[in-house]
Amino acid sequence: MITIYHNPRCSKSRATCDLIASSYNSANEATEIVEYLKQPLTVAQLKQLNAQLGCTVREMIRDTEAEYKTLDLSNATLSDAQLYEALVKHPILLQRPIVVRNGRAVIGRPPENVKALFA
Repeated sequence: MITIYHNPRCSKSRATCDLIASSYNSANEATEIVEYLKQPLTVAQLKQLNAQLGCTVREMIRDTEAEYKTLDLSNATLSDAQLYEALVKHPILLQRPIVVRNGRAVIGRPPENVKALFA
């Protein structure tokens, strides 16, 4: 099963979906597309994604969004719990797309990053 946390308005997210469909999913694995702006993730789901990505919570956050500045998320004293809560309340802050396969995940920026899940 391939799960893609997707924002259809994002060109990188669309390109990643297209790349998986056209190049990497030759075995036609089942694919679930989660539009996380319509179906915001819970803290538990974000923690699981974080573990699969193997990165810091901060690396999951888009620092180019207006909410990042408004919420002062660059503040180094914020805890992981506070960052997760910001992602729950403001899902636009989540890096996109995130692709999960076989218990591992990557951020598809650039889209070619997903190749690592199919190697």
